[in-house]
Amino acid sequence: MHSQYKIHPPKAINTTIELPASKSISNRALILNALCLNSTPIKNLSECEDTKVIIDAFNSDSNQFDIKGAGTAMRFLTAFLAGMEGEWIIKGSKRMHQRPIHPLVETLTALGAEIEYLEKEGFPPLKIKGKKLTGGEVYLSGNISSQFISALLMVAPLMKNGLIMHIEKEIVSKPYIDLTIGMMAECGVHAKWEGNDIVVKPQSYNAIDMSVEADWTAASYWYEIASLLPGSEIKLLGVKENSMQGDAYVANLFVDLGVTTEYITEGIIIRSQKKKAKKFFHNFINEPDLAQTFAATCCFKNVPFLFSGIQSLKIKETDRVQALINELKKLGYILSENEIGMLEWDGERCTPEKESAIDTYDDHRMAMSFAPGAIANQSIIINDPNVVFKSYPKFWEDVKHAGFVIEERK
Repeated sequence: MHSQYKIHPPKAINTTIELPASKSISNRALILNALCLNSTPIKNLSECEDTKVIIDAFNSDSNQFDIKGAGTAMRFLTAFLAGMEGEWIIKGSKRMHQRPIHPLVETLTALGAEIEYLEKEGFPPLKIKGKKLTGGEVYLSGNISSQFISALLMVAPLMKNGLIMHIEKEIVSKPYIDLTIGMMAECGVHAKWEGNDIVVKPQSYNAIDMSVEADWTAASYWYEIASLLPGSEIKLLGVKENSMQGDAYVANLFVDLGVTTEYITEGIIIRSQKKKAKKFFHNFINEPDLAQTFAATCCFKNVPFLFSGIQSLKIKETDRVQALINELKKLGYILSENEIGMLEWDGERCTPEKESAIDTYDDHRMAMSFAPGAIANQSIIINDPNVVFKSYPKFWEDVKHAGFVIEERK
């Protein structure tokens, strides 16, 4: 039997939370540190599962790596190992073996890599014969995962001829690509946008001391809590105002849902106020990881919404669009996916299921975006709550620290 949490809300919140280190920055820092041949440890690395599997791979004596459910690790390490002398095998969880990797593998092959599929064509596990890559020019569709593009970017300077990426159509999650380019620049490597192309000449990395800032996506769940509980004041430590993380935009987006942000030296203070939008419209093309937080917040606040730009959510840990539709329906909200990349709630309600438990689909963001629903519904039951280890291992401890009561059920 899986575990279950029943969560009860506090009457008011006035608390300080130390946010986890950014998973996105940690994972890039590890790859860049390895490419720099830097032996100095990175400060404030994320303790989440996704980052641990990369650390384990780098510390391993074996040539076989199991990255479990970590999509970023699968993509970053595939590109990294393709350029490293030796024979490598990379595998993951059952769900990971259902997540397509062929766009990355085909592109790497075109750049000189030798990679074969060990089971199903187009999917992990992979066998990689690593060697110096030739590089060259490739064409990629903008609607593929930005992690594919970031994976290629980080290894591009070490390719014999460098790399020119021609990206077609609208680019999904562009801030994540800009984050990669920004972090590469800190290590002395220049990649530049020329229209919709990214150009990386052959060059070498410089080793630098790296320190990881806190995670803005993790902050989003505290914004949701503040938005749902009037009079809240929450100090969130470790996030920066001028962050390279695209999800820092959460501070602007929550203004319409009644949360103000004050930037202080050690982070931010967020406060709830009465203001709320009549309807919430947003294109999440740059911040897809925030879509679940906003879908849940809007429903719990009775604010109808229309989201676009969420096509990449179909290929995440789970089909997040369908998962939102299923689970919010249990709580009485009828959402519709009008077309790929669009999600709408027009205010339509149905009778909520009694004592229904929210399924998390092996997806950390489902658990964290639904937990604040305890405020709107007096309590909420979450199945498999430990999925939060993927990005925010201390989430439940922090929630308890803020005054929520958690009953563990088996």
